[in-house]
Amino acid sequence: VQTTTPIVLYRRVYYIEETTPKLIHFTVSKDGDGVSGGAVAGIVIGTLSLIIIVLGVLWWQGYLRRGDSMELELNGLELNTGSFTLKQIKTATNNFDVANKIGEGGFGSVYKGVLPDGTLIAVKQLSSKSKQGNREFLNELGVISALQHPHLVKLYGCCIEGNQLLLAYEYMENNSLALALFGPKEWQLELDWPTRYRICIGIAKGLAFLHEESRLKIVHRDIKATNVLLDKNLNAKISDFGLAKLDEEDNTHISTRVAGTYGYMAPEYALRGYLTDKADVYSYGIVLLEIVSGTGNIADREKENNFVNNMKLDVAK
Repeated sequence: VQTTTPIVLYRRVYYIEETTPKLIHFTVSKDGDGVSGGAVAGIVIGTLSLIIIVLGVLWWQGYLRRGDSMELELNGLELNTGSFTLKQIKTATNNFDVANKIGEGGFGSVYKGVLPDGTLIAVKQLSSKSKQGNREFLNELGVISALQHPHLVKLYGCCIEGNQLLLAYEYMENNSLALALFGPKEWQLELDWPTRYRICIGIAKGLAFLHEESRLKIVHRDIKATNVLLDKNLNAKISDFGLAKLDEEDNTHISTRVAGTYGYMAPEYALRGYLTDKADVYSYGIVLLEIVSGTGNIADREKENNFVNNMKLDVAK
């Protein structure tokens, strides 16, 4: 049995003939004016070409190949760290239970987890919508995996599976220095002067290692109280190396795109992109003032009420 169904396209009538093998044939009626069969074929080919071009652009931009490109970039890194499966991370964090969520930042969320041997970890999860987070993930993994120091947060391993990019760090029981000093009341800690002094020395030792003692000379670029973590004994450890830059010994400075946190940036870096390890030293000085005063650098961003402006006013008086 053969049936025909009329279809009107561009004012021309087409008939679809259905035969026993269910093959579709097109026959063009001779009535009326309209486009030729060649024109229809051209439209189809043009549409397919457009789709291919769009997919190619998406692929080139990285939207369709994040996992593949990430694996290629990781192959170029010398990683001195372990690896976890997504199943292991989900088990450790109880499937990223909101009750285990201990932080949120531009990079993504941070969850507390427990490994089978009882080791506590902090899992930093890349935001799937953040292209900047993609770059910071690779940068942080490449830098911190090569560094070991008592005053740098320890990286246990990473997980790259599907669309998940995860970093597993040692868990810091007392969270960040920022919360301890001027966070919500329930997070603040009573830090006596000997403890504050020890925290200052710990940060300085971590920076000295990055700038002078490590095989890789690193400029952190984002030293602030939020990125200083405190362990159960209130030892300070520098964290968050997503913006870190390699400082080659032959260079007097690095000219780079400005990144970091305003209020902590050295003027020559914030205004001209002129980066040296002294930019970290300036940021460290701001953190010292926060530790001594117990007050955040920028209390009111709209009024730009910060230490530097206040000191200028004091000097003027």
